[in-house]
Amino acid sequence: MTSPATVVPIKAADLKVACSNCNLRELCLPMGFTQQELGRLDELVTARRSVHRGDTLFRAGDSFDALFAVRTGFFKTRVSSEDGRDQVTGFQMAGELLGLDGISTDRHACDAVALEDSQVCVIPYGQLESLSREFSDLQRQFHRIMSREIVRDQGVMLLLGSMRAEERLAAFLLNLTQRLKVRGFSSSELVLRMTREEIGTYLGLKLETVSRCFSKFQDDGILQVRQRQIHVLDQAALENLVNGVSS
Repeated sequence: MTSPATVVPIKAADLKVACSNCNLRELCLPMGFTQQELGRLDELVTARRSVHRGDTLFRAGDSFDALFAVRTGFFKTRVSSEDGRDQVTGFQMAGELLGLDGISTDRHACDAVALEDSQVCVIPYGQLESLSREFSDLQRQFHRIMSREIVRDQGVMLLLGSMRAEERLAAFLLNLTQRLKVRGFSSSELVLRMTREEIGTYLGLKLETVSRCFSKFQDDGILQVRQRQIHVLDQAALENLVNGVSS
């Protein structure tokens, strides 16, 4: 049984976790806001939570009362089937929001599990709704984020419905490197926070199929693989796979 996330109140003087001083603010909810609007949003973020690797931030069925902006670390979301199998539904990194699944029913529909020691900013949803009625830019940005999640879900459905195993893995790696690049990290070298089994459940592939695809990419000179350390040697080849271009 996992331990609960640690809640740390934010003191007024602790500016390093405030939206207006966060170096991830262009990736998170406050994108493009004025200093005045950021100051109002700062008032919402009254706590942050530390979530240790393997612990849950929330579980399916928990009451929904807040969104969580990932400040550091990496998460996966998952749902459990009736026979006890886990289905990974997404991977979230710094600058992205968790908890949108709870808006429609006031209860979370999935588990959010930390893949490494992580920290999130807590954004009470009721207060966010009230503030968004005052600032149209906040409401517009929130709608953009929800739209992005819908598009991402559609992309996963496309992966599962029409792509071969190698194409699915190539699309997954390209998406991951692009998201990391926006955050200032290398677009060619990364350390996978998730296991190959978790990648497989996300992409609808068996573990041995994921391992086989990684091995083939290495044999073809597309990747250099050392356990979870991945070096993309030929990004164009990955793109060609996704686009259905024969090498």
